[in-house]
Amino acid sequence: MDLEKFKMGWLVVAFDLPVVTKPQRKAATAFRQFLLDDGFQMIQFSVYVRPCVSFARQETHLARIKLGIPPEGKVRAFFVTRAQWERAFVIYGSPAKEVPAEEMPEQIQLW
Repeated sequence: MDLEKFKMGWLVVAFDLPVVTKPQRKAATAFRQFLLDDGFQMIQFSVYVRPCVSFARQETHLARIKLGIPPEGKVRAFFVTRAQWERAFVIYGSPAKEVPAEEMPEQIQLW
């Protein structure tokens, strides 16, 4: 068994942010940019992921998210091990076409 698949993983952040007013839209855009600047990648419009090599790294990024969330925003964050991530189903379009899940970045694998 490859134990490395259970040590590393992905921090998943899903969120709902109000976008009714111009200031709310600006705050939502700033939050999305904040996530990208912190090394997350967008997999859906309101779902972002970031590879993490340890629980300590996960805690670091969660603390940053808590500081960066807009006042009226709702965020759900959870950790998925590499082994769980690799078993994900990624399906595009119609007719449905299945593709493999994103792989750990090479730099993270060397950690």
